[in-house]
Amino acid sequence: MSLPENWAEHPLVEVIDFQEGPGILAKDFRPAGISLIRLSGLERGASVLDGCNFLDPSMVERRWSHFPVQEGDVLLSASACLGRIAVVDSQSAGGIPYTGIIRMRPRVASLDRAFLRYLLESTHFQRQVEAMGAGSVLRHFGPMHLRAMTVILPPLSEQRAITHILGALDDKVELNRRTNETLEAIAQAVFKSWFVDFDPVRAKMAGRQPFGMDAATAALFPDSFEDSPLWAIPARWEVGTIGALGEVICGKTPPTAEPRNYGGDTPFITIPDMHGRVFVTHTATTLSEAGTQTQPKKWLPALAVCVSCIATPGLSVLTSVPSHTNQQINAIVCRRGVSPFWCLLQVRSMRGEIVTGGAGGSATLNLNKGNFAAMPVLIPTEKCMGAFHVSVKPVFDHILLNEFQSQSLGSIRDTLMPKLLSGQVRVKDAEKLIGDAV
Repeated sequence: MSLPENWAEHPLVEVIDFQEGPGILAKDFRPAGISLIRLSGLERGASVLDGCNFLDPSMVERRWSHFPVQEGDVLLSASACLGRIAVVDSQSAGGIPYTGIIRMRPRVASLDRAFLRYLLESTHFQRQVEAMGAGSVLRHFGPMHLRAMTVILPPLSEQRAITHILGALDDKVELNRRTNETLEAIAQAVFKSWFVDFDPVRAKMAGRQPFGMDAATAALFPDSFEDSPLWAIPARWEVGTIGALGEVICGKTPPTAEPRNYGGDTPFITIPDMHGRVFVTHTATTLSEAGTQTQPKKWLPALAVCVSCIATPGLSVLTSVPSHTNQQINAIVCRRGVSPFWCLLQVRSMRGEIVTGGAGGSATLNLNKGNFAAMPVLIPTEKCMGAFHVSVKPVFDHILLNEFQSQSLGSIRDTLMPKLLSGQVRVKDAEKLIGDAV
């Protein structure tokens, strides 16, 4: 391989310090404490702390005191989805990576700390990861394999210039992610006030105008509660089931032995596509026309609510365009009069019940379509639900716009990065290519 002038290939072990996280048993997990970072935190679009468990601080000090990560460290997945990258931020600093995650940081001054993440995402490094992890049903690599790998380093000045270009794209994507977290929290707060705490109903019972609500909207809410088979609920609301909200569709994977089923324009949603999102705007796999026709009854329209019911039960998102899912996902196609935004937040509020299959016991790994559709849910009147839809629609529209923009920026980044890291495109040319993208 021909390298640009002053670029050099080095043994990875000479320039990067690395350490795999410890094996920790579930019996050591606690409800709160020091974060145990899991592989779900390395999913693209996710926060590092997504899906984390917690450890007792005194136990960490006694047994794992040399494992906590520092801000700016890079985490590399060495199990399952090999080669995924996350950078430790201020919130996740001090956490411990679980086994299957390797903590990386520069060993030498000739490697810029911020450039390390891009070095590990380079085609040169990722190809070695794939080669090392091949040949096993449960793919994994570890420190032994890293000692046999190499990395390509540009001069320090060029590392920093590349980091500036790619970092600007990443920073905008991260800003969109944080903005969307705030927007979702706003919608969640309105949902909780109206449909969990019943603030408008309680205010009217007390003879008060519901806070922050106009008179026309307040008039849609009852001013009393009534008994139901399960609990006291606002008058004229009802206890129904998820199946009453619309059609429940369990996805299916078209035959993978037929390549012609794949590679078209229809998103094929799997659980990794759902992490850290409100809408799915991009999927790793797509279906062709032939693939969709193998299961014509599995079509989902835009704004269907997709819910993971296997492995990570309760993870939920909205479709942004007509899509298909695999069999690990049940989707709700909302009937007329049911707001998909309300439905999404309702399902997210039920994640605990979904995890336990609605039984309140230990976690289940598989909540089938029938059991999912039969789960009880409090259903407000269509007018109350419609008022909520109108109230939060601008919030969800903004979230979707941000997610589409992040997808576009990510595509630019993914196209540009291998060219920059191989020297095929130089920094001054890259600056022209990205133009006004950031």
